[in-house]
Amino acid sequence: MTAALGESVELLERALAYTGARLSEVDETRLGWRTPCAHWRLDDLLAHMEDALDAFTEAAGGAVPVHAAAGRPSQVDLIRTKACELLGAWSRPTPGDVLVGGLDLPSPLLVATAALEVTVHGWDVGQAVGSGVPIPDGLASALLPVARTAVTAADRGLRFADPCPVPADAPDGTRLLAHVGRRT
Repeated sequence: MTAALGESVELLERALAYTGARLSEVDETRLGWRTPCAHWRLDDLLAHMEDALDAFTEAAGGAVPVHAAAGRPSQVDLIRTKACELLGAWSRPTPGDVLVGGLDLPSPLLVATAALEVTVHGWDVGQAVGSGVPIPDGLASALLPVARTAVTAADRGLRFADPCPVPADAPDGTRLLAHVGRRT
């Protein structure tokens, strides 16, 4: 997967738009609802999303210190604010590579991975609240190579479930979600 930083930032912007629409469906009464991720409730997912947005924004400064999530319920408005900060941080001049927990990652791959994370968790939010809005075809097609690069066998069981089988003619959105262990 090779892309210029500008292409990855544009992909992130599309991911944030898709996920922002899913977040608009969240209200306080749904925070205890189950998500597609085993053992996660919607409030757990929102807390994880908030932490991930912080980390990807910190990466625009050239390094991400690895630390545990705060573990508190997140507010959708705070996530929206952090999403805007993330996009703004990567729209300014940024480092060529980013140190993430000792790993040296090219900025375009890191930003594309942020887009993948934002999109998949946006889909998770939609599933949790019952909207079931699919990932747009163009976004899914652009993220599929990112997923194949960023989610490896070493990530299985730790950060991602095993990939799910899909029919040969499955659309890219289904392939993308299956690669990260989601059933559609």
